[in-house]
Amino acid sequence: MRATATATVAAEGPSRPAAPPDLGLLRFLTCGSVDDGKSTLIGRLLVDTRSVLTDALAAVERTSRRRGLTAVDLSLLTDGLSAEREQGITIDVAHRYFSTGTRSYIIADAPGHEQYTRNMVTAGSTADLAIVLVDARKGVLTQTRRHACIAHLLGIPHLVVAVNKMDLVGWSREVFERIVAEARAVAAGLGIPDVRFLPLSALGGDMVVDRGERLGWYEGPTLLELLEAAPTARAGRREPFRFPVQWVCRPQTEAHHDFRGLAGRIEAGEIAVGDEVRALPSGRASRVAAIRLGDLQLDRAVRGQSVLLQLSDDLDVSRGDLLARPADAPAPTQRVEALVCWLSERPLSPARRYLLRHTTRETRARLEEVAWRLDLEALERRPAEGLAVNDVGRVTLRLAQPIAADPYAVNRATGAFVLVDDATNDTVAAGMIQ
Repeated sequence: MRATATATVAAEGPSRPAAPPDLGLLRFLTCGSVDDGKSTLIGRLLVDTRSVLTDALAAVERTSRRRGLTAVDLSLLTDGLSAEREQGITIDVAHRYFSTGTRSYIIADAPGHEQYTRNMVTAGSTADLAIVLVDARKGVLTQTRRHACIAHLLGIPHLVVAVNKMDLVGWSREVFERIVAEARAVAAGLGIPDVRFLPLSALGGDMVVDRGERLGWYEGPTLLELLEAAPTARAGRREPFRFPVQWVCRPQTEAHHDFRGLAGRIEAGEIAVGDEVRALPSGRASRVAAIRLGDLQLDRAVRGQSVLLQLSDDLDVSRGDLLARPADAPAPTQRVEALVCWLSERPLSPARRYLLRHTTRETRARLEEVAWRLDLEALERRPAEGLAVNDVGRVTLRLAQPIAADPYAVNRATGAFVLVDDATNDTVAAGMIQ
């Protein structure tokens, strides 16, 4: 019997180690004041996780030597615009991608200058986590408070305050603890519940991916360990089904003369064949007769899948309508209260005509009221009659047609919109429904 067991093990071979768990995609944002080292930090993450091609790193090394630098300027891996390379600052939002084997990441590097606040808003609109960098020599600055405030307004659930350039303050624990106390007070004043703090040196790599040897007094996780453990914005949440209709498919062929499918992407929740759905804004109900994904027929589809739904009834549904379950369908409305970030050099005006684009729906909108504007210096609400470029404020809009929306805090996809100037076709504002 012993020989048989041994033979069986030998035939099967040695057991393989279990594959690391897939923790899913994490989108995160780096922000902070100018020269706090955001681009260098991202470059360090990419290099130390071996996510940079050899020829790309060699090109950065050559550029660094041409500039007379003794160390490799890792910020060049993200500052792609020629204007940024010339000025040594980040203007546009740079996106980078990397994977550690257990998780995939999308990084957005937001500009630090005040005049590019609007870029930070667009970068943070899909983020699960924000890293606010603080220069250890300067401490918490106005732009630090501004970016922490905007991250909170955008509904980013997790905030990491990374005290960078610890090498320039002698790796001082006292400096770090002083900055933590300042940042903790700012977070408490803004009502931010989830904040983590860590010291690091993006230039040297200490506490970014590897611990290094010069911050032995810090016993917490490295930045990468924090990122690996961070839950996504939707983790553990049960969301109601939301399906904005992008297109009504009716093939004009003899074989499919009576076929009618509703194409779109599931933005939240899941749906199965036989489930009851309600079309909004009409309010008419039906049941799902079939779910198609390309040539496949599915029994069930989930958030993120682009599918074709066939209903058992021939409802009058068109692009811009929303399918939801009757029990938790949002109420269509023609009056929207929202927090908006004004993106245009031309200020918000009740005299101008705007188009509101929400999911797949577009309707005319006019300004009814500006409730307040956020003073990003004092972090206080101020009375206002309009909004200028980079302003953040609360407004009320009156719509020509109803939209079926959720609060942004509940569902980003169905709680967000953009405003477009009807005359110029420029996108002038990003909005979050309250």
